[in-house]
Amino acid sequence: MLDWTDRHCRYFHRLLSKQALLYTEMVTTGALLHGDQPRHLDFNPEEHPLALQLGGSEPADLAQCARLAQQWGYDEINLNCGCPSERVQRGAFGACLMAEPQLVADGVKAMVDAVSIPVTVKHRIGIDRNESYDFVRDFVGTVREAGCNTFIVHARNAWLKGLSPKENREIPPLRYDLAHRLKEDFPELVICVNGGIKTSGQVAEQLKSVDGVMVGREAYHNPWWLSQWDAEFFGVAAVVEVTRELIEEQMVAYMEREAAAHGTPWYSIARHMLGLRHGLSGARRWRQVWSDHRLKGLPAREVLARARTTSREIA
Repeated sequence: MLDWTDRHCRYFHRLLSKQALLYTEMVTTGALLHGDQPRHLDFNPEEHPLALQLGGSEPADLAQCARLAQQWGYDEINLNCGCPSERVQRGAFGACLMAEPQLVADGVKAMVDAVSIPVTVKHRIGIDRNESYDFVRDFVGTVREAGCNTFIVHARNAWLKGLSPKENREIPPLRYDLAHRLKEDFPELVICVNGGIKTSGQVAEQLKSVDGVMVGREAYHNPWWLSQWDAEFFGVAAVVEVTRELIEEQMVAYMEREAAAHGTPWYSIARHMLGLRHGLSGARRWRQVWSDHRLKGLPAREVLARARTTSREIA
């Protein structure tokens, strides 16, 4: 979700669900230790509960980044062992780490020893053409010994050569049964499943076998779905009825605050909410207004008024 789930996106998603755990984009240890820490680590207080997802493999670096995450106020640190991109592989992290479970365990142990907040791992069910359940079972077993109690299982293999990251999300078959077997073999662990889940019915079905579900791209492209989650999966009713119009107003107010405080242009925030009217009449025109580069000089509130007027005319 690189370049997608930045703090503006997470603020938007938090308006839709107060209960779901949000994750940052993957941030590399090198970027944190040698780059602009505030740019990578700043977040809005409203985003809690919030996990920082790290990419890295050097235990000492991971421990130092874990300390930074805790100092900054994050609720969880998540180590990415699932990203298959060649750029990530060149950095010796992501899905290729599954071939080195002891190295992952060493990194997890270093972080667990450094902080008091939870350390979790996101991984695939296998790499390349190795589809043996034993592979992922042994990986989880090794990393568990280092103090990791929560595993988020992307239920596809990662093919490290020959497929793009997009193809790695589509071509290797989904095998949810392997995540279910992990829960059976490690009942004391929190096992969550990820990959290809797009409806509340699918979430409910998975929750019969595992402890949690992570949703990525579907939540981004169809964010209104999140507005159902608190009631459906957490048993928490909204204090105020959530409507798309209310979310729009809240996002425009946020855009105005960000512009005043940091000079952030509204269009760098609005790009994350283009799916808000997904499936409704007039949604396409509503998106076009918010994406119109000719309107960048206008205040966000005026753009909202134009988007609403235009979408009503189309509908």
